[in-house]
Amino acid sequence: MLEMLTQSFAIKSMSIFEAGMLICFGISWPFAVFKTYKTKSVKGKSKLFLSLIILGYIFGMINKILNSMDVVFWLYVINLLLVSTDFMFCLIYRNREEQINNV
Repeated sequence: MLEMLTQSFAIKSMSIFEAGMLICFGISWPFAVFKTYKTKSVKGKSKLFLSLIILGYIFGMINKILNSMDVVFWLYVINLLLVSTDFMFCLIYRNREEQINNV
């Protein structure tokens, strides 16, 4: 276990591009989450799309655990939390919008 943790903080040469991708996505998600929270509107948001992104991050995390644990794993965790937050807002606000439209 200790070895796995120490390895998780080392960036392997092949993970640099993966880390770059996750950092770019990670910078973008807070803006999407904030916009959803601020406007309380989920128009144009797809639960299927967000679900597939969440699934992709989970697969990426499993790959890191099984094959090449490094610091990039934690970028997957951060991104997963951000997308899950946006998904949660999507569920909450979509239900509110449906209740308002049914009245």
